[in-house]
Amino acid sequence: MSIHIVALGNEGDAFHQDNRSSGLIRTYLGRSPLVSGDESSLLLNATSTVARPVFTEYQASAFGNVKLVVHDCPVWDIFDSDWYTSRNLIGGADIIVIKYNVNDKFSFHEVKDNYIPVIKRALNSVPVIIAAVGTRQNEELPCTCPLCTSDRGSCVSTTEGIQLAKELGATYLELHSLDDFYIGKYFGGVLEYFMIQALNQKTSEKMKKRKMSNSFHGIRPPQLEQPEKMPVLKAEASHYNADLNNLLFCCQCVDVVFYNPDLKEVAEAHKIVLCAVSHVFMLLFNVKSPADIQDSSIIRTTQDLFAINRDPAFPGASQESPGNPPLRVIVKDALFCSCLSDILRFIYSGAFQWEELEEDIRKKLKDSGDVSNVIEKVKCILKTPGKFNCLRNCKTYQARKPLWFYNTSLKFFLNKPMLADVVFEIQGTTVPAHRAVLVARCEVMAAMFNGNYMEAKSVLIPVYGVSKETFLSFLEYLYTDSCCPAGIFQAMCLLICAEMYQVSRLQHICELFIITQLQSMPSRELASMNLDIVDLLKKAKFHHSDCLSTWLLHFIATNYLIFSQKPEFQDLSVEERSFVEKHRWPSNMYLKQLAEYRKYIHSQKCRCLVM
Repeated sequence: MSIHIVALGNEGDAFHQDNRSSGLIRTYLGRSPLVSGDESSLLLNATSTVARPVFTEYQASAFGNVKLVVHDCPVWDIFDSDWYTSRNLIGGADIIVIKYNVNDKFSFHEVKDNYIPVIKRALNSVPVIIAAVGTRQNEELPCTCPLCTSDRGSCVSTTEGIQLAKELGATYLELHSLDDFYIGKYFGGVLEYFMIQALNQKTSEKMKKRKMSNSFHGIRPPQLEQPEKMPVLKAEASHYNADLNNLLFCCQCVDVVFYNPDLKEVAEAHKIVLCAVSHVFMLLFNVKSPADIQDSSIIRTTQDLFAINRDPAFPGASQESPGNPPLRVIVKDALFCSCLSDILRFIYSGAFQWEELEEDIRKKLKDSGDVSNVIEKVKCILKTPGKFNCLRNCKTYQARKPLWFYNTSLKFFLNKPMLADVVFEIQGTTVPAHRAVLVARCEVMAAMFNGNYMEAKSVLIPVYGVSKETFLSFLEYLYTDSCCPAGIFQAMCLLICAEMYQVSRLQHICELFIITQLQSMPSRELASMNLDIVDLLKKAKFHHSDCLSTWLLHFIATNYLIFSQKPEFQDLSVEERSFVEKHRWPSNMYLKQLAEYRKYIHSQKCRCLVM
């Protein structure tokens, strides 16, 4: 058995730095009759401490066969240089001794300002002794001027020492000299009292451990193994940007065609995408009125750049589809029109790659003035009403987060009749939508609207097997690339809808939502919830959600004691039941061992004399 003492602070005279040989700890270890070990052995142990350079280490024997280890650190800079070692030694100390010289106020402040906060954080019912060493040589009151530092050389008063001890709950001692009385009887008596208390506590803890070991000597408690790791669900990366960017090149659901001043076709586009990024196009396509915009620069840009042509005698008008022909827009500015394909590609890509746009325009327009002019017009198109044009430095702006308007601005058109070209009929109500977004985001709808199907020529499309709330959540994902189901039931309904339209990433999002919700439930809530977990498993399998179905099987097996008591547990198939029984937690073996252990414990207990 051993006792570990940590001593902190410098009790030597400030004018005599070489005081290690006559220090408090060294003097006590050399003179105490209860400590065995001559001066040479203490010196050897103190100078051969290579392992712990932060502290000077002393080793001796106390009370005959008790190993005494003392670590002494008088200098804060050395203590602070190896924080890991210092913290471990203080944390493992049985007794802490704090010492300072009453005639050296610097050593007192070093203890108070540096050592004490560290000890407070690490202290855990460890006795602390504060030793004020020396006879005061200057008792006059220090200067109280806030700008004066003359009290640095004055003595430390008894009141200051007692106050420090109260803050720490420590024992305060004044040692006027390091003679036999103050070291052997005064300091030594208090230190040896705490040493005996530490030995008694360690002996008591050792007896308790031995008693516990003896009580379980017959049968040891079974070890509960950890449950199997749940399958990891891999999330699918978003392809939202690529979907809308590809819409420009596939030429599906085009509802606006741009012409140059000579009435030659330049490019095709989609109103919904253009309006999602620009109030200029909102004004041009009558989504908003000038009164709604209230920005003269946007109104002026719209009038200067574009004009709508509805002339039935327009060249090529006879070849247009009679149902709902694309809107014809004349681009008045010839320079802007020559770069329109690059500008549309820039807009469909997220409207943030300014350097690439400027490089593409420079390839077509050799004059730098013309390039700057076109770039300024693009900035005006992307301007927010009522705000100054903040897109002045293209390079600075490109370093920022991409200006992807769609996932926020497209939500403005969700379930709104503005620019809608298709209406879904669900449960007796109608939901307007936009073919361009649906075709870009959903392959099933792209085939439905562009193939030889009834939906390709119809405006009103009925939807069966899905509630209105679920279908709106599905459209919200298509428009914004995000969704937030209200609960597990709605997430499962949305997963079924996503499987119906083959939107795999939305399926994964719903799977992850269901898994996260179930994992966050405590055992008591799992036992009392009305959700049929087996029915959830059947639906996941039926709708080809392999990741979720595998995870649910593991979840049922991990919470076997809860779900095996529910009536729906009997609805598991033979194969599913076999899997759950094989991977159940806790296992049958553990439960049998636990029953035997409890039986043994009850058989070893004595009957109560009172009862």
